[in-house]
Amino acid sequence: MAEILPANKALEPALALLRAGEVVAIPTETVYGLAGDATSGEAVARIYEAKGRPRFNPLIAHVSDMAMAKRIGRFDPLSRRLAQAFWPGPLTLVMPMQPDAGIHPLATAGLDTIALRMPRGFGAKLIAALGRPLAAPSANTSGRISGTTAQAVAADLGQRIRLVVDDGATPVGLESTIVKVEDGRVRLLRPGGIAADEIEAVVGQRPERGAKGIEAPGMMMSHYAPKAGMRLGVERVLPGEALLAFGPQRVANEQNAVAVLNLSPAGDLREAAANLFSFMHELDRSGAAAIAVEPVPMTGLGEAINDRLARAAAPRDVVNGD
Repeated sequence: MAEILPANKALEPALALLRAGEVVAIPTETVYGLAGDATSGEAVARIYEAKGRPRFNPLIAHVSDMAMAKRIGRFDPLSRRLAQAFWPGPLTLVMPMQPDAGIHPLATAGLDTIALRMPRGFGAKLIAALGRPLAAPSANTSGRISGTTAQAVAADLGQRIRLVVDDGATPVGLESTIVKVEDGRVRLLRPGGIAADEIEAVVGQRPERGAKGIEAPGMMMSHYAPKAGMRLGVERVLPGEALLAFGPQRVANEQNAVAVLNLSPAGDLREAAANLFSFMHELDRSGAAAIAVEPVPMTGLGEAINDRLARAAAPRDVVNGD
């Protein structure tokens, strides 16, 4: 079973494992990540193995500073502006990869682009101490709910990894927003912890939507899925369902629910984002066959919340990934 160490005691043990080609579950501001040396094929293969992740789903390379980022990716003016505005933080930029980037091909899933992010906190310290980028998808079995606490990660992956670094619940609670700049236009590949209107305020253009196949992590159709079924935008609760609520007003037949959790009683989308995955975990453990989800508005971070809910509710016969 994985050892759980507090962040203030975990830096050296984590470094030792990473230098040996092992993987470590680490906290970030978004969700917990399963980290391995992005330049090591052995380490990247261990990430895929631990997660049961499809090989064609690429990984984000996490960097400690702009110098490291520029050695890996080719920044255009808009990408530089976005990095200056949101790094370190929950924004991932997809861009052409430098020819001598050193990222192992397994991490890019055969693409000639690279997804880059600069995290805060323990992850940043760990990358700086290692001196190499870390590939770090969410620390969960592929396709399942992302872990936002060390305990959730250990319950899921504890038999497959050796160390989970505990720095409490993640403050954002959603994966990073992923954008790609092409021909002077910004395209939103995955909504996340930075809302689209925040990006628009920086670049002066509304991000376009739509991806061309698998261009970045977290774009599989079925993803973030609990074991229970999911019903979205419900108007009433059916007998035996659990209820994932939002805001001050309840849908009909709340009394039918075997368990109820409210993402944000005040209707605060940032609070709802932070609670999303942990509440899905808890309701999944209630034994309900299905989780009924009240409507969440599509404004601001609601776009990312609804994206994760839609993927969680997608048919389970498609290949999963993250």
